[in-house]
Amino acid sequence: MENSLQPGTPARDGFLFAADWAPHRRTWMCWPCRAESWGGAEAMLSGTQATARIARAISTFEPVTMAARHEDAAAAKLATSGKAQVFETALDDSCARDTGPTFLRGPAGGRGAVQWRFNGWGNKYADFAHDANLATRMANAAELRIYDGPLVCEGGAIDTDGEGTLITTEQCLLNPNRNPGLSRHEVEQRLAQYTGARRIVWLGGAFSDMQTDGHVDNFARFVAPGRVLVGIPSSPSLPDAELVKEAIRRLREARDVHGRPIEVIEIVQPRRVRFDWRGHVLQTSYVSFYLANGGIVMPAFDDPHDEKAQTVLADLFPGRDILQVEVLDLLQGGGGIHRIALGEPAAP
Repeated sequence: MENSLQPGTPARDGFLFAADWAPHRRTWMCWPCRAESWGGAEAMLSGTQATARIARAISTFEPVTMAARHEDAAAAKLATSGKAQVFETALDDSCARDTGPTFLRGPAGGRGAVQWRFNGWGNKYADFAHDANLATRMANAAELRIYDGPLVCEGGAIDTDGEGTLITTEQCLLNPNRNPGLSRHEVEQRLAQYTGARRIVWLGGAFSDMQTDGHVDNFARFVAPGRVLVGIPSSPSLPDAELVKEAIRRLREARDVHGRPIEVIEIVQPRRVRFDWRGHVLQTSYVSFYLANGGIVMPAFDDPHDEKAQTVLADLFPGRDILQVEVLDLLQGGGGIHRIALGEPAAP
């Protein structure tokens, strides 16, 4: 039986946007299906193979549920060697974090989810009707309480410490292609009401990630309360170098919800600059790693900095096993590991 969208707001009901390191019941993913994102069916096939590698890696730590269209279900099951449970459903794209629910943790171990508005990353695609309510279908399958978030927002646009501090970018959520007519204050109010955030840190600039309009999870993420990992371009001449400096300045001047200064940890991004099939700078980022139960699944780019990045994450998360997966084919379709994998919090 499906849950109806709940009245009220998560904040009023005591819910908080769950941090990435919260224990998971499982990981949600989506099987690639929009060949347009890759520039053709052959390139998308390489993207599905990368998706399967990531799913198999995550499955060594926790269960994986792969949403897939009916016509793709058999291929998804075969490619993942049966290590992912297939959830047959209508899809337009494959970025589970962006189109899936924002998961919430609440009083007495309660769990919930937010269904944000979705408009195809600022109307970059014409067809997104199936993904516009995918979060509700996932949350129903997980038997969670669902809230209707009155804001155009993708999951990769926001990141949290799990205690009420949230980081995001002006480029995305204040973009006229997302929330025209809403002021910064109005966007903040809606974020606060539907994530439980009591402190929002805005990062600015026009990042080169044109596909998402500067999703924060590709360059800055909480790794613990009061600690943010920031990806540093490997050369000051690269497009986002000055913007990342400004983001670091804002983070260091900010305070979290408890009034503590935010510590910034730097990780140097890949040395090699690559381009996607459109001719855009490929968004290679070590910040797009995924925290699974007891482990980390992180990207590799056949780059001299791959090993150094693994060392940084190992120091940040002692005791976790790390699996590094090559993802260049995946990035051709616009996604990273964090963008395509979404952790559903476990019940206590």
